[in-house]
This record gives sequence, structure tokens and C-alpha cells, in this order.
Amino acid sequence: MTNRPNVCLIHCHDLGQYLGCYGAAVDTPRIDRLASEGALFENHFTTAPQCSPSRASLMTGRHPHENGLMGLAHATWELHDDERYLPDYLSEAGYDTHLFGLQHVTEYPDRLGYDEIHSEGVLSPEASPAIHEVDRAREVSGTFADCVDDLDDDDPFFASIGFFELHRIKNDEGVHVFKDDRYESADPEEVDPLPYLPDAPGIRRDLADAQGMLRAIDDGVGTVLDALDEAGIAEDTLVIFTTEHGLAMPRAKGTVYDPGIEGVLLMRQPGSINPGRHSELISNVDVLPTLLELAGEPVPDRVSGRSFLPLLTGGEYDARERLFAEMTWHDVYNPMRAIRTRRYKYVRNFWHLPEVYLTNDVSHSPAGEEVRTEFDSPIRSYEELYDLEADPHEQENVVESADYEEEAADLREQLCGWMEDTDDPLLEGPVPPGDFEEIMAWPPE
Repeated sequence: MTNRPNVCLIHCHDLGQYLGCYGAAVDTPRIDRLASEGALFENHFTTAPQCSPSRASLMTGRHPHENGLMGLAHATWELHDDERYLPDYLSEAGYDTHLFGLQHVTEYPDRLGYDEIHSEGVLSPEASPAIHEVDRAREVSGTFADCVDDLDDDDPFFASIGFFELHRIKNDEGVHVFKDDRYESADPEEVDPLPYLPDAPGIRRDLADAQGMLRAIDDGVGTVLDALDEAGIAEDTLVIFTTEHGLAMPRAKGTVYDPGIEGVLLMRQPGSINPGRHSELISNVDVLPTLLELAGEPVPDRVSGRSFLPLLTGGEYDARERLFAEMTWHDVYNPMRAIRTRRYKYVRNFWHLPEVYLTNDVSHSPAGEEVRTEFDSPIRSYEELYDLEADPHEQENVVESADYEEEAADLREQLCGWMEDTDDPLLEGPVPPGDFEEIMAWPPE
């Protein structure tokens, strides 16, 4: 692998693995080509099924309850004061670091360690569509293309390139949709339904609209790749394409079922990374240590992830046997922790909530309208266990089955041990929101 390559980290909202290269019946030619020219990770999962906590894990190599971002960054949650962020590490390694488009990790982007912020978008995805003019895929990628010649100097560069899509947009009627006047939807009759949801008109409508946004993401990725080619630095640049969690659909975003925590992970550097598909379990906390090893930097002990650089270069790799996911706060308190192995998913829920939690944007959407009543009751079990080999869409909770008693006990012990080892505050009781002191400061003096 080229010594200390440039790094372009392209990331978007709410995409999951809804791409042609992952088997979805969608048209994503530029992304699919990127996948064919590089490494595709089939079993890449994020630490959380929501934006800010998962993005913070990608950028710190630590789980949300370790780095402090257990809820959305625009909703009073913040990283711990002593957290270090990927551009900070790479800057120390001699990289010039640049932010294009959204970040959605902190309200204070100056703390993230970027040398230059080119077009950081609005932090909250809930802002009106008109506000998000600078962080749409086509606009952000165009800004990068305009700047790429200036980035190529004696030092390698790191560019974080963040796209708003596929985040839902709240329209004038208060419905959260995947559409505004800049996207051309597919035909709802032509889309393939999702295997974990009913084939209902509202779900088809949402998927058809999402494909319009998806074309914008594909165009944005293509613009970045073309800019690298035109600058003559494609072989000197590692391109990573990823997302922070699954589709903003019921039983996906806001849940730790696989559709909620699955995420695209593609990596390409011509002549340096061996093209191919990888089935090993990968967590998004693993990306930071991989990049640090690539840059020749030591991986700090506090980093929870582990480098998978040998998978990219053909070296020996000790594969993961398990990974972890979590959620604490989103638009309501929804505390849960999960462990996933190759075959099993074990989930521990710590609060009274509906059988399937719907985030606010999913609940108030055409797809959410189709399933809201069904998913709102009964109260979910405190424990869930799924045999992913027999039940890949996690429909049958077998935690109380005698046939799975040993598996449940083993995974329960492993999850509890991980929570103890990482000082998970949930073990001490309910986790208050980030504005707890403000809530309790009443009556005013």
C-alpha cells in the first residue's frame, strides 16, 4: 500500500446497505463501480442505529457510552471534553485535514481538529429543507472537486465529505418524506419491497422517493472519484464510502436489528488495496484504528476498535467473533444494548417501550403510517434473542426457548461483561438526558 495515502472519507445519512453492490434492486452505477474496484465489507455494522452516536464512534473509535455522545448532537448531547477525533489524530501524523459538508457530531466543529472547514452544513437534519443547500451530495461533491487541486501538496490530506441524503425531510404537511423538488422518484410499482416489512403502498412510496435521493448520492460519489482522476491522484488516495446506520424505515433506523445497524463500507485505492468482498464482522469503531495503522501511527489503548488493515493488504487477520451496538437517547429514552455474533443477536432492553420503536421521522412518514398501530403494542420483551441463521430478518424471539437456553446465557454474560469493562453508565441506572440540569433547575431563583 502506498505510504501515507490521501484519505477521502465520503459519508451520508441513513443509507444502510441499500445499494446495487449489496444486492438491492436499485441503480447506483458509480458506487457499484467503486465497490468492484475496491474492498466491500458485507458484514459491516455500526455501533448505534442513529446519526450522532454512530458518527462519533466512526470518528473516535469508541462506543457512544464511552465517548459520551449517547444522543443527538443537536439535542444537548456532546462528546466528552477529552475525546480525540480522527482529523486530530491524522493532523498529528502530518495530514492536512478538511471538512466538506455535514458532520453532525458536535455543535462546536472547531473542536474536531480540522485545519479547514469548507462548507459545513447545518447540524440538525430536522431543519427546513431550504437551509440544507450546502450539504446535499451534488453540492458538497462539487465543492470538493473545485478544491481538490489545492489539497494536493507535499503533505497528504484527509477530507471528510458529508452528504445530507438519505435523511428524510419534513414537508409542509408535517410528513417526513424522502423527496423535495430536486429529486426524481422511481415508480412505486417497480420497487422491490423490503423483506422485513409488509408490501404496503406507503412503504413502496417511500422506497420510490428514496431512490431519487440515492441517485444524488451516486452522482456525488462519482464527482469525487472523477475529481481525483482529473487531479491525477486516484492511486495516491484511499477512498472510503460509508454511512452511519440503516434506512429511515420501520424496524431499521432506531432499532438494533440488522436493518438498523447495517452500513455500507467500501474502500478503494488502485494498486494498493486488493479488490474483493469480505464477510468478516466489522464494526465502525474499527475504521479509525485501521486508518491510524495505515498512517504509521500507534493506536491508543482507549480506542475500542481494532484495525482490519490486513484484510486490505492480504495479511493475516484475526477475525472478530462479536461486535456490540447500543442506543440510549434519540427523540425519547430508548435504552438498549446488543451483541451480535456470526449466528446470533442478543438484545437487552432497559425501559418500557413499544414492541418496535419508531423514531419521530419514521413514525410520521408514509411507511410509518402503514405499521404504526401494529408496532405500537405490545410492550417489547426485556430480552431478545435471534438465530440469524434460521431467522435472518429477526422475526422470532427465541430467548425463552429451551433449545436456546445455553446461547442466551452465554450472550447475556458476554454483554454484561462488555458493559462492565467499558463502564457503561446504564449499569448504574437510567441515564439522564444531556439537559438534565436545566430540567431540574426549577423553580427558577
